[in-house]
Amino acid sequence: MSSLSLAVRDSSTMLRRNLLHARRYPSLTLNLLLTPVMLLLLFVYIFGDTMSGGAGRSAYIAYIVPGILLMTIGSTVVGTAVSVSNDMTEGIIARFRTMAIHRGSVLIGHVIGSVLQSVASVVLVGAVAVAIGFRSTDATALEWLAAFGLLVLFALALTWIAVGMGLISPNAEAASNNAMPLILLPLISSAFVPIDSMPGWFQPIAEYQPFTPAIETLRGLLLGSEIGHNGWLAVAWCLGLAVLGYFWSASKFNGDPK
Repeated sequence: MSSLSLAVRDSSTMLRRNLLHARRYPSLTLNLLLTPVMLLLLFVYIFGDTMSGGAGRSAYIAYIVPGILLMTIGSTVVGTAVSVSNDMTEGIIARFRTMAIHRGSVLIGHVIGSVLQSVASVVLVGAVAVAIGFRSTDATALEWLAAFGLLVLFALALTWIAVGMGLISPNAEAASNNAMPLILLPLISSAFVPIDSMPGWFQPIAEYQPFTPAIETLRGLLLGSEIGHNGWLAVAWCLGLAVLGYFWSASKFNGDPK
């Protein structure tokens, strides 16, 4: 069997393993999924009229949904960090190292499984958003496809970062804490309010981070607002984080025989 065939076969096996774990222990995924859903409902029904600046609750729903969708990805990949940490500390990786399997298949299985879970979570949160009034009637089929591609690319980038965080964590609790910035960063982005409404000293913090250009790009694709340079910035952030996360994760996995 060729090296490529071996890698594909073993990666598929590890993917099935991770999906079975997610199905058998859904509580972690559901708990992480509750965070963006609760924030969506809280900001729409409690703060919506005030935060909209008089534009109405429906306008505010349209404004915050892109940020909530990306926050959903950040929440979901926290579970990936916990899962990787569990694998590293519970001895299963040591067992895998003694078997004739492709070395990278363990991480690839985690990454693909996490991306699939992120997409499923985004669909569920998106369904909640539609149920409470979100509409994107002006987006073309090409723009919907581009939005989906951006969400998948963003999920891939954050997943590799989460895998690295799981590899450096001594236990599941530490992995969850290390990955917490992936949930907190959207809160200090343009997800809930425009950047120009923030204090001047805080605006660079909100602007120069990966979530803001991705949110603005997704908002432009779904709602027809101006994207400008945010599209290229979002793709650059995604590719940069994915490459960084990949090499970081591969280095820690190959050099740390826990």
